[in-house]
Amino acid sequence: MARLFSPRPPPSEDLFYETYYSLSQQYPLLLLLLVIVLCALLALLAVAWASGRELSSDPGFLTTVLSALVGFSLLLGLASHEQRLQRWTRPLSGLVWAALLALGHGFLFTGGVVSAWDQVSFFLFVIFTTYAMLPLGMRDAAAAGLASSFSHLLVLGLYLGTQPDSPPALLQQEHLLLSILPAYLAREMKAEIMARLQAGQGSRPESTNNFHSLYVKRHQGVSVLYADIVGFTRLASECSPKELVLMLNELFGKFDQIAKEHECMRIKILGDCYYCVSGLPLSLPDHAINCVRMGLDMCRAIRKLRAATGVDINMRVGVHSGSVLCGVIGLQKWQYDVWSHDVTLANHMEAGGVPGRVHITRATLALLAGAYAVEDAAMEHRDPYLRELGEPTYLVIDPRAEEDEKGTAGGLLSTLEGPKMRPSLLMTRYLESWGAAKPFAHLSHVDSPVSTSTPLPEKALASFSPQWSLDRSRTPRGLDDELDTGDAKFFQVIEQLNSQKQWKQSKDFNPLTLYFREKEMEKEYRLSALPAFKYYAACTFLVFLSNFVIQMLVTKRPPALAITYSVTFLLFLLLLFVCFSEHLTRCVFKGPKMLHWLPTLSSLVATRPGLRVTLSTATILLVFAMAITSLFFLPAASNCPFWASNVSSMAFNLSWELPGSMPLISIPYSMHCCVLGFLSCSLFLHMSFELKLLLLLLWLVASCSLFLNSHAWLSDCLVARLYPGTLDSRPGVLKEPKLMGAISFFIFFFTLLVLARQNEYYCRLDFLWKKKLRQEREETETMENLTRLLLENVLPAHVAPQFIGQNRRNEDLYHQSYECVCVLFASIPDFKEFYSESNINHEGLECLRLLNEIIADFDELLSKPKFSGVEKIKTIGSTYMAATGLNATSGQDAQQDAERSCSHLGTMVEFAVALGSKLDVINKHSFNNFRLRVGLNHGPVVAGVIGAQKPQYDIWGNTVNVASRMESTGVLGKIQVTEETARALQSLGYTCYSRGIIKVKGKGQLCTYFLNTDLTRAGPPSAGLG
Repeated sequence: MARLFSPRPPPSEDLFYETYYSLSQQYPLLLLLLVIVLCALLALLAVAWASGRELSSDPGFLTTVLSALVGFSLLLGLASHEQRLQRWTRPLSGLVWAALLALGHGFLFTGGVVSAWDQVSFFLFVIFTTYAMLPLGMRDAAAAGLASSFSHLLVLGLYLGTQPDSPPALLQQEHLLLSILPAYLAREMKAEIMARLQAGQGSRPESTNNFHSLYVKRHQGVSVLYADIVGFTRLASECSPKELVLMLNELFGKFDQIAKEHECMRIKILGDCYYCVSGLPLSLPDHAINCVRMGLDMCRAIRKLRAATGVDINMRVGVHSGSVLCGVIGLQKWQYDVWSHDVTLANHMEAGGVPGRVHITRATLALLAGAYAVEDAAMEHRDPYLRELGEPTYLVIDPRAEEDEKGTAGGLLSTLEGPKMRPSLLMTRYLESWGAAKPFAHLSHVDSPVSTSTPLPEKALASFSPQWSLDRSRTPRGLDDELDTGDAKFFQVIEQLNSQKQWKQSKDFNPLTLYFREKEMEKEYRLSALPAFKYYAACTFLVFLSNFVIQMLVTKRPPALAITYSVTFLLFLLLLFVCFSEHLTRCVFKGPKMLHWLPTLSSLVATRPGLRVTLSTATILLVFAMAITSLFFLPAASNCPFWASNVSSMAFNLSWELPGSMPLISIPYSMHCCVLGFLSCSLFLHMSFELKLLLLLLWLVASCSLFLNSHAWLSDCLVARLYPGTLDSRPGVLKEPKLMGAISFFIFFFTLLVLARQNEYYCRLDFLWKKKLRQEREETETMENLTRLLLENVLPAHVAPQFIGQNRRNEDLYHQSYECVCVLFASIPDFKEFYSESNINHEGLECLRLLNEIIADFDELLSKPKFSGVEKIKTIGSTYMAATGLNATSGQDAQQDAERSCSHLGTMVEFAVALGSKLDVINKHSFNNFRLRVGLNHGPVVAGVIGAQKPQYDIWGNTVNVASRMESTGVLGKIQVTEETARALQSLGYTCYSRGIIKVKGKGQLCTYFLNTDLTRAGPPSAGLG
């Protein structure tokens, strides 16, 4: 009862599993029940005809049987459609139950005299099948069973009340990951990690090389677009942190939308530089046209922005077509990137381009096939790299440029009231009208439930295999299809429990024996523990108790029978004590130590299959034997006094007893006890079908031999008692005990046989799919952990929880300002000369493999405790960017003194020195002479996540720009810092010496310093600060 009134838990996988499992069992069982009833009705007609009875002489019997045949045939037709059954489960089940009940009551009043024992077996059949074979809930089945029993008692009571002679009677993370990394690359990484985990548990395959995994592939026939916002650096210096992040997100969000429209994939954002590729990950024939169109649309968007706000910014775009190496390198903070000489050329096309124009190479022009008019680029616009290359370049003529200039003339935002707004605020207000999506905004829809109103596709699981089609990653709908299969996967597993599949060829079962095809699985199934065995034994004891009560009520209770039942009671109590001994642990442990082993008997029975089979077989045979024990106290000779022709019927009118024997009314009740004996065999659910078949067959033969052969005269004697007079007076089939008993035996035999077969199938299927479900759950948990691991490897540790938390609504942009952050740029300039593309090095792939090893070794330093405060930001070609001070709370640094707030500068210096040491080790093993060029700067920065289609964490500010210039203007093997950073480092014990005044692009003349890396903390200053 507690279960009925307890609060209903939320739907879970287990609830869905149980629902599908229940429906899949009950649908075929309902059909089998209707078939069994129809066969039983036909068998009744056959027996009546074979026994020589005139069917026309008993119109009530004939009418009842024929009406039942028509009614149950109609019900079988209605139930033959599974979809209809699922829609009308309860009404149809109620009709079947009502039809069985009506049939039972019809049988009561056909074929002869109504007796108290009439149709007890049939109503027992109705009660049993209502619970075991109809798709009803527990409460409905219990109510139907009680109604059946009470209706039988009520009808018999009312009818026999006037008869004096008658005796009384239930992805976010995946979405997030796939929005950052391409789907095929994320799958490859997960597969690699899974392979490592499996190799760690078992024998690890011998590695063919000592290199780190390289997730890079070569693609030919792509176009690369580089775009830079001219004048943005000055504008950004006037913005607040929130305005800067909002402005960048709106701008690059708009560019992402344009890229999506033109089938381009954004690769990375570098400050105010945006670059993308068309033709990845799938080849596109019109990749060059896509990039040119995108470049023109970007220039047009900025042109409208400039015209509307009056802010002096412009867009410079460069496009080149060729081949690229694409993927990720390193071990941490992966960002999808592209490398090749063609990528370098595209970058220089942007740098040497004209603001407001799309600058293309001859290779791209050839692929445009005259789609756009072009003009030669002036020689003065070329940068030194293009001038050295000597190739002609072209500027695309945008046919919409003149119309845009005319349409936007005089279109400044003059309607704003109040004083003149700052350009940055004016631009921010205008950009908000573009309505670019927030980073990870699509994740707010992840929690919506998966619709189950439509049938699941038959091959939903195929999309979870490593052979995913790459076509899906080309469109947003494809991404959703990939991700929705995460929930569909579980339901597809459950769908395999479809009832119709058991009649088809199965790869898991032998269709004849139902044995598992895998011997190990069969062995595991047979050796599996069965904690429910004790409940099976308890139910069998209830059947035995019912037989005992029946026989004690209808017999004279002879002493021999009482002794037999007493011994059997002791055996059953001993069995129940063994099965439930674990519940007596507390009591036993209070007694002598010599009895402390008793509680282990319960687990011994549950875990030993051989012991379970022996006990269950013995228990069933014991119930069988006690069901017919009373027959052995009846005379074996055919000595019925009611057969004598000279015996007055009135002399024995009130006598139901044989001379010196039990009452004749015990005969039909002994048959009912035999039927209960049949039911005891079905109580042991996990008993094998072969053993159940053997026991049921044994009991059928024994029962029929007793009641149709050796003790058949008792039934005839009872008939003679009920129908006194001429010997030709015979009751109908339904009223003759031995015939009705035999029919009941066969009906229960075949019903229980079908149930045993069905139960065997579902016990095995339950074992199989629970095992598979456990594997699916383990794989799902593993994949979730892998996804989280990859996400935390893409986003900083303190930022990732902002987007993978369950309550994240993605309503606001993530941005954070810091007062003191140390930024490092460390490049390997020599790698550009080292990199080459030839057949020997697989078109540059082997060169990139070496770069991957360098970056991976750099990343390994981040796992050291002393560098826990270092945050890798990104890699830009062969340049490594990192920062310290990003894990401090916003505003925390401002509350501290300057010396303490910048104490992490020392960590960054140590990290820079460690990078040089790592590179020396790589040089030694690769026979190279690479050297680092490092630039450091510290100061305020703004950190944030921008970009809706492919969100990216980055930092901005003058501190970042100057740190980049410190590296680009630096010297190989040296760490160059600004004067402010040199003072801060000297306060920490480092020594710096002046380089002098140098010209820095965008910053003018700066006095810079080199860090003395020969010393760690203390040492004599050389040319220190003044």
